Amino acid sequence: MSNQTTSFSCTKHFADYPCCHRQWKHPGHCSFVHGYSRSFTFWFKAKALDEYGFVVDFSSLHSLEKKLKGQFDHTFLANQDDPLIAQWQKLHFEKALDLRVMENVGMEATAKLVWEWANLILLEKDSGRTCCSKAKASENSFNSASFELIPDWFKL
Repeated sequence: MSNQTTSFSCTKHFADYPCCHRQWKHPGHCSFVHGYSRSFTFWFKAKALDEYGFVVDFSSLHSLEKKLKGQFDHTFLANQDDPLIAQWQKLHFEKALDLRVMENVGMEATAKLVWEWANLILLEKDSGRTCCSKAKASENSFNSASFELIPDWFKL
């Protein structure tokens, strides 16, 4: 090969995490509590393949899958600045909902959040050999948002 920089890539999809949220600041119907079955797609890059010939061994992503499930499976997501946060916390305490407070429950912010999670896991697991270059959060088959960035520590 020439002096070109090369890398390998792959994707992994995690699907069907039913949860609900609301965007309380929105002037329309998004301010009401509503639910979706969220899904996530991750794009991974590697400087070199691992000993098995993989960018990322998907069986090694259990901690990411566990984090996604803990945050989004049958949960109620609320923005940290939601004026009803005390009521949501009371309902959580009364076991009427399983509350997760986030900076922003929107798909764009969610995509960035799960991108960060994936990169923390990969950096610890692979010591910089791999990274997550893009994460997509989907609320259904029609609506999604993504966050794309190569982490500073991943240099080809």
